[in-house]
Amino acid sequence: MKKKIIKLAAGSLTAAYATAFSAMSAFAEGEADTTTTAATASSSSAFFTLVLPLIIMFALLYFVAIKPQKKREKEMKEMQESLQVGDEIVTGGGIVGIIVRTGDDTVVIETGGERHKLRIKTWAITENVSAAERMKEAKNAASAKSPLSSAKLVDDDEPEKKSKKKKSSDEEE
Repeated sequence: MKKKIIKLAAGSLTAAYATAFSAMSAFAEGEADTTTTAATASSSSAFFTLVLPLIIMFALLYFVAIKPQKKREKEMKEMQESLQVGDEIVTGGGIVGIIVRTGDDTVVIETGGERHKLRIKTWAITENVSAAERMKEAKNAASAKSPLSSAKLVDDDEPEKKSKKKKSSDEEE
């Protein structure tokens, strides 16, 4: 068992030495007759081993990190520009309030039961709760196909249709 391990270690050491020696001899200046073919091969292989992976990594970085961040910033800016009086907002610090007055780059909000008023910058607003609720209502309205489904009412004819379908499927068997 020990002899096999020693032989294996000696073989791997010999292979590592041969690889290192061939790598060092590749840069020797004495070999001048293979200049054109070696230079062409090394330049194309250098492109594929160094430049191409860098290009791929930058492309992945752009599509994974940079582009989604720009999209979020654009959506945030649009939300901050579309603020209206009466909207319920949340600031970056967690202050919740209702917009009372808007200005160029500031907004006055009313907070608390005692109706304290705060003037804040629009860039500090991180969420428009009222707009989010309006979006949910719009989606629900679009998904509701009939007035009966939105009112949670059931059509009396539907059970008859289902029972007819069951009877016809039972008759086919």
